[in-house]
Formats: sequence, C-alpha cells, structure tokens
Amino acid sequence: MPPFIEIHIIQNIAPSNLNRDDTGAPKDAIFGGFRRARLSSQAQKRPVRRFFRESRLIAPQHLGLRTKKVMARLSEMLLTRGREAPDNAIRQALAAIHMKLDDKGEAQYLLFLAEDELARFADLIDRHWDALNIEADGKKSKKDAKSTLPKEVIAEASRILDGGRAADIALFGRMLADLPGANQDAACQVAHSISTHAVERQFDYFTAVDDLATPEESGAAMIDNVEFNSATHYRYAALDPLKLLANLQGDEELALASVRAFIEAFACTLPSGKQNSFAAHNPPAFVGVVLRQKMPINLANAFEQPVFPQRDRALSALSVERLAHQEKTLAQAYGEEGPWAVLDLTGAWDAGGTAVVKLADLAEWAARQAAERYAARG
Repeated sequence: MPPFIEIHIIQNIAPSNLNRDDTGAPKDAIFGGFRRARLSSQAQKRPVRRFFRESRLIAPQHLGLRTKKVMARLSEMLLTRGREAPDNAIRQALAAIHMKLDDKGEAQYLLFLAEDELARFADLIDRHWDALNIEADGKKSKKDAKSTLPKEVIAEASRILDGGRAADIALFGRMLADLPGANQDAACQVAHSISTHAVERQFDYFTAVDDLATPEESGAAMIDNVEFNSATHYRYAALDPLKLLANLQGDEELALASVRAFIEAFACTLPSGKQNSFAAHNPPAFVGVVLRQKMPINLANAFEQPVFPQRDRALSALSVERLAHQEKTLAQAYGEEGPWAVLDLTGAWDAGGTAVVKLADLAEWAARQAAERYAARG
C-alpha cells in the first residue's frame, strides 16, 4: 500500500441544516445503534472545489468544471478568438471523441472537465476551423459523424482528455460513461462525517406576517417548520500523495500545492445548506494530520459508543480525548505510529505529534511529508 496523508477533524456546528435529504431534513445515520448527524462525502467535496477557485490557492487553469454546458463554454472561448457561430464546429470536434450534444448544446450527463482540456479543444477547433465548421447531420450516429473527420483531428482530439493537470479532478477523480479511457481514479477519499454523540431531531416552528395586512387581518400569513440539529462532527479524509502526483502527470510543484490547498480547504469549508437561516460558521476545534505508512485508518470507531455530555466539559474536548485514545490503541495494535501534526484548540489531544498554531503551518507540514515521499522514489 502507498503512504497516506490523513486529515482528522473535530468540529462543533451550531444549529443548522447544512446537508438535507429529499424531505428537507438534515441527513443522518444510525451508527453504534444511535442516530447521528451526518454530512455526506459529496456535500463536503463541492465546497472544497469552490474554495480552491475562490481563494486562488490553485491557479484557475489547474481546476476543473462540472457541467453539461460544453457548447456554451467552448463558444465563449472561440468567440474571444474571433470565431462566430461555432456550434457546428464544436459538435464535429466533440464527435471525434464520441461525445454528442443535444439540441440545446448540452451533454447527456454532467461532465467533469479540466479548464486546460476545454482550452485545448478550443485551440483544436480554431486551428481546424475549415474542416470542422460544416453542417452537422443530427441523424448520424457518433460513429458516422466521426468517420467524416480528418484523421489528424481525431488523433489530436483523442489525446486531449488526459485530466488536464486539474487539481480537483486529480483529487476526486471522474467517470465519463461514454469515454472510459478518460476516467481517472481519485487520489483522495472523503468519509461521510458523523456526530460523535447521539442526536435528536429538532424542529423550528415559524410564522411570517404580511407587511401590508390590515388591522382586521390578524394572525400569520404563513406557518411552517424546518428541521435542524446541532452536533460535534468527526470528519475524515485520506490522500494518496503518489496517486495525486501520477494524476497530475508528474508535476511535483502542482501536487504539493494541491496537498496544501486540500488541507486548508477541507478544514475551512462546510456544505452551505440553509446558511442564510442558520449562519453556522463554526471552524474546527481540532485538525490533525498524520502520515500512514501501511494503510489508512478512519478513527470513527472511537465514537461507536456515543460521547455523552458532561456539565463541566465541552463535547469537542471530550471527542478529541476519545479520538486520541483510539489513535493510541490502533497505532500500537497495527504498527501505524506515523508522525502527527495537530492544531488543537481544546487542549485534550495527548497522542503526541508536532503542535502547530496556524492552519497554514499544518498544510505546509503535510506538503513536506508529500515532498519527502516524492524524493524517496529515487
């Protein structure tokens, strides 16, 4: 097994409904026989990707876009090159990789494409404009449409979907149903977070009054309720730095920047459900990063028996204490006593490691561990 860089977080979140199910209720799970608050893996990944873009931790050309609107994006790029009405050319170019768009110019499913891949497609279309800008026959099959294209266009187009050295695609992977050769296995695994303690469903009953109501019109114009909870979460992710480097085509500088960015983004972000109503902006009380040599270890079983509140102790501190005990137990049993670096605001962590006072220092420590693994490859 390759080495893994893990991030472990204990985070108390105020009353909120960050990640809802199909009924509008906060997602939950039964763990250890008790109901726990839950944040799905998918809901945690999207804000990480947005944080990359908005914080500029990763250059825009090294990020991906998840979209059906391929035609619109390529049209924007081609218009800046003076190519007007590029729809036919775009359809022909995409036919070279068996990608067909509907009448609105959208793909049949969400695509996760690198900005660099889209830019190279725009460049391909621009350079082969005359050969591609012909009326497309919507009745043709993908195979027939491809057969009418110049061989050099087909060959070049088939090489474009290589991941584009996009950090988020390299981290989280992608699957393109019609293009299995462009699939990429994720370098990062993100667990569904769970509360370290049992939770009960809570409801906020609320009313709204019509501002233009007459004195005779008493009472509420609207009555409703919304479900919410408040919980201390355990969050976990495992990153394979060697897989990340391979996904980024051997670009060590970009791989190290991606490690730093992921540590910061994962710690700083949460799903955004109903934040205008709850404003639960609560950063973690504990962020720990560890290098595992043999296998990743999710410490969620520290909370199989729920943490119970104590009058004079915060749930966050009790949870960190339980986490440290689980780490010491498993590290000794399985010989995985890897180096830790911790940002601990609770003072309850007693499992050793390098203490840091800033999240940026923790991200830099993780990047150094990855750099040492890259150097050790010989």
